[in-house]
Amino acid sequence: MINTVYRLIAPRLIDVAYKEIEVDKDSLIIRPLYLSICKADQRYYQGMRSQAVLREKLPMAMIHECVAQVIYDKSGRFSVGDTVIPIPNIPVEDDGYTAENYLRSSRFMSSGYDGFLQDYIVMPADRIVPAPEGVSLKVLSFTELISVSVHAITRFERFAAGSRIESIGVWGDGNLGFITALLLHYLYPEVKLRVFGTVYEKLSYFTFADEVYHVDDIGNVKVDHGFECVGGAGSRPAINQIIDCINPEGRISIMGVSENFVDINTRMMLEKGLCMFGSSRSGLEDFKRTVEILKKYPEIVQYYENLVGDVVEVKKISDIHKAFELDIKRNFGKTVLKWEK
Repeated sequence: MINTVYRLIAPRLIDVAYKEIEVDKDSLIIRPLYLSICKADQRYYQGMRSQAVLREKLPMAMIHECVAQVIYDKSGRFSVGDTVIPIPNIPVEDDGYTAENYLRSSRFMSSGYDGFLQDYIVMPADRIVPAPEGVSLKVLSFTELISVSVHAITRFERFAAGSRIESIGVWGDGNLGFITALLLHYLYPEVKLRVFGTVYEKLSYFTFADEVYHVDDIGNVKVDHGFECVGGAGSRPAINQIIDCINPEGRISIMGVSENFVDINTRMMLEKGLCMFGSSRSGLEDFKRTVEILKKYPEIVQYYENLVGDVVEVKKISDIHKAFELDIKRNFGKTVLKWEK
């Protein structure tokens, strides 16, 4: 069986590649239903990574956020027609200490390895989780992004065990900030949730938060712990504002990605005895917890439906370009591809 793969070969240039599908006894074939564009995809599409990185990673099929349907299962774990969520992180070892998403040997689809922009996708059966029933497929298309927030919160729970958790601040009024803040609101309903951002219009979406602040007007507000969901050029001011606002011995979760080094106020970090930790990507257990959260809190799904922006039916390569160009103009929400090829 020949598969069609849609690979980015240079910024804004997608070409078709054909390869033979090989399925072993522990694998299955799935077909995308809906896919979602991530900022990492955009950085590749627009050529915003360094030339060295682009030379190393391309050509490559993009996109690592997807909900799909089982076409063939040689492992016997699923039935044909099942709706499933594939996990893009593929570990090849277990050292007994390091989480699968931090092992340097793990393969991450759409980062040097073909992602989900394919007619058919061959996946190991243990990299698949069943999709929860009754949840919008458009929302499930960005389960991976939600699982990244779940992963960061799970690590926070471990690092903050035994500490005071009366207030949490989330810096970032974009998709990651919205997803993370909403999860914290439902997982910690008794904790005061404060959200900090730069755009009043986007801050208005955080109706579930106890308090919202423009970063230029926060007064002397304090938080016990902080989540940085900004990234890029905004990482430096966001992290340093968290250091200023956080109470002594607080935990700071770094989630935003920056292409450049970030200067931080280490003197105040030392004086306050702060703990800063980074979180990236997610693994099987995070996907499982994410699915359970979506089942338990249907209100979360309703909120996340507000993140669905443009939905582009993809029947030809030009439709993929259309989706990415629409996504470039979007400053809030997710661009979703309905796979019709």
